[in-house]
Amino acid sequence: MDVLRIAGFDPGLALTGYAFLETDGHGLRVLDYGVLRTPSRVALPERLRRLHEQVLDLLMRFSPHEAAVEQIFFQKNVRTAFQVGQARGVLLLALAQQGVPVFEYTPNVVKQTLTGYGAAPKAQVQRMVALLLGLARPPSPDDAADALAVALCHARHRWLAQPEG
Repeated sequence: MDVLRIAGFDPGLALTGYAFLETDGHGLRVLDYGVLRTPSRVALPERLRRLHEQVLDLLMRFSPHEAAVEQIFFQKNVRTAFQVGQARGVLLLALAQQGVPVFEYTPNVVKQTLTGYGAAPKAQVQRMVALLLGLARPPSPDDAADALAVALCHARHRWLAQPEG
């Protein structure tokens, strides 16, 4: 298997977590992770434009072969759900513009894949991400940790789907 670069994203309007992993099928290497920020004092259309540009910049820099995006789960706050949905749409648009195939995972699937328990607490998922990726400490902030988790989830699903040969 050639080297595969995977992008992971945890969409949000104020903060979008991102992660880039590389694998040759035998191990994983973290290329980069962090958060993209949009200031709340700026109007929504401008925030979405800025997010789009930041995502495109990352995609151009890392040229991922595939992307894993966390699906939106139920939100109690309708306004927050709409904002996350709009940010997620911008993210999916940027990935489509760059021709990057997208794989979507619910938070429960990510937790199940990494910890064996679909309702695992966030701290347990973060410790597992650190362990599996050889990080000295659990990643932070939470949005970046979630992006690493969804990228790692996708990598594990890819390994399971690979035919033996």
